[in-house]
Amino acid sequence: MFEQHLQCPYCREAISVLLDLGVEGYNNIVEDCEVCCRPIEIEYYCDENEIKSFSYNTIEGNEF
Repeated sequence: MFEQHLQCPYCREAISVLLDLGVEGYNNIVEDCEVCCRPIEIEYYCDENEIKSFSYNTIEGNEF
């Protein structure tokens, strides 16, 4: 597991999520913000136990 730090797209607080580096290829997960509990869609690409790309966004319809 790898701890990735990011800024919540809803409340703008600094949070972290755990990403599984053992799953090769493109991954799409949903994690709730540790502060405001709103869902964040996370996409990342993993190759040879390294994150090659990472992005995150709100889930449509859940904006303030």
